[in-house]
Amino acid sequence: MPINKNQTRLSVLKTYKLYIGGQFPRTESGRYYTVNDADGNALANACLSSRKDLRDAVTAARSAFGGWSGKTAYNRGQILYRMAEVVEARRIEMIRELTDSGSSTAQAKKEVDACIDTLVHFAGWCDKYQQLFSAVNPVASSHFNFSVPEPMGVVGIMANNKQPLLGLIQPMAAAIAGGNTCVIVAHTDRPLAAISFTEALATSDLPGGVVNILTGKTSELLPWMAGHLDVNAILMSSKDNSAWKDTQLAATANLKRIVSLSENDALSPYRILDLQEIKTTWHPIENIAPAGSAY
Repeated sequence: MPINKNQTRLSVLKTYKLYIGGQFPRTESGRYYTVNDADGNALANACLSSRKDLRDAVTAARSAFGGWSGKTAYNRGQILYRMAEVVEARRIEMIRELTDSGSSTAQAKKEVDACIDTLVHFAGWCDKYQQLFSAVNPVASSHFNFSVPEPMGVVGIMANNKQPLLGLIQPMAAAIAGGNTCVIVAHTDRPLAAISFTEALATSDLPGGVVNILTGKTSELLPWMAGHLDVNAILMSSKDNSAWKDTQLAATANLKRIVSLSENDALSPYRILDLQEIKTTWHPIENIAPAGSAY
């Protein structure tokens, strides 16, 4: 059949995949949804993650936790800084994806630059927060008593809907700077920049499984994340009171910590402390004879 030169060409939309365990799998459910721009035009297809995808992401995060938390603080800082370098190199691409999704050019530039600055900021905190939050405690017995922060484990993050990329990177950076691993649900309607960020993660020396990013409906994935016994904490916005209360109730089964995402203090080192457990160690003091005395 001859080609009709007047026929309008159909665009081939990119299908954005998930990021689980350092790999880019398709959703096991086979479900996808169309991501539109501010005018309603189709931009791309994104995976509609299922409960099985969430379980796979949590398994990958748990498997990576031992290696990541065992790295030196200096090494974690190097990797976070490398992530900032990669995002800087892809700055124009990420700005374009944010503008395609509805942000103004000025807003997109400001958001991407803030993402880069956030990664550098928490890279610097990796080898400092323990000094700030550790303590030598006074006790009445003949012991040394130390308290030090240690990472909780697997953290679930529901990206802030106001800023689709920065709302993902700020809590993620605080979580992994403290030695945790995480499973992130990206902004449902504007996930493109977040998924492109996974390509930056894959080339930044970050071990597979430390950060896992899913796309889909928050309302569908949040209940399963709240009830998952291998997720130790959830970071989410408290603006939706109904979802906040439901998540707290579901988390009581395994004493999961629920932390509110606050835009005002997103760069505070206390965001690292939110996802730490305090370990206290008692060490006996040996009886040492005074100088000049016989043993």
